[in-house]
Amino acid sequence: MRIQDKLIRLRNKRGFTLVELMIVVAIIGVLAALAIYGVRKYLTNAKTAEPRMALGRIGKDAQAAYDRENVAQGIVSLGSTAAISHGLCPSSGSVPSAKANIQNKKYQSSPGDWSKTGWSCLRFTMNDPQYFMYTYTASGTTGASGDTFTAMANGDLDGDGNLSSFQYFGQIQALSGENVLTMAPTVLETSAEE
Repeated sequence: MRIQDKLIRLRNKRGFTLVELMIVVAIIGVLAALAIYGVRKYLTNAKTAEPRMALGRIGKDAQAAYDRENVAQGIVSLGSTAAISHGLCPSSGSVPSAKANIQNKKYQSSPGDWSKTGWSCLRFTMNDPQYFMYTYTASGTTGASGDTFTAMANGDLDGDGNLSSFQYFGQIQALSGENVLTMAPTVLETSAEE
């Protein structure tokens, strides 16, 4: 056999077979599917960071509102005293008011949405478009032991009508004869990726 024939045979053996190409395509397909799932999961996690942060802010704002000293309005007579009280902010309406506004959409709230009694007491607002509907509910505003509040965020990221729910709780408890507002250690999440 001549050297030239051996070189021709060697060149013909260098290509890929159809089976090898199909294996490579299958591997690329599996990697692409995993990447799409990972990106989708990453985007959902980024969107659900909004209510966790907002509810944490609402909790801090509720704590600050409770710590504010409320004194009776009017003039205190000479030689008299005025009682100092602490209490939770009153309940507020939902922002936005309809869940259709957050169904696979972002809602841009206006300053008027946050000017209602509960929100203005908390001094809580959101300026950026939001994926979630926020509600603040208080079970009492007198500052008595046992009064509670719930800050809630509901969302519908996939637009199927099923809402996800994030809740953050606080309760006034008596400690050594003094009432203290205590907060839940974490946000309660239900169907977070809905």
